[in-house]
Amino acid sequence: MKRLYRSEKNRKIAGVVGGLAEYINMDASLLRIITVVLALVMPGIVPIVYIIWCFVVPLEGDLK
Repeated sequence: MKRLYRSEKNRKIAGVVGGLAEYINMDASLLRIITVVLALVMPGIVPIVYIIWCFVVPLEGDLK
């Protein structure tokens, strides 16, 4: 069973995008570009979701 977590290996800030990329089997760099574009288009929503994700989704090492 796949678990959603923040990545410890594939992280730039908090591991949110890296963990999501591993969960959906997508390249993390491409997902980071998509996230930045979405943040420019919807400047209020994306940063808030990112910050909430940092607190709600567990870190990869906490699952073991």
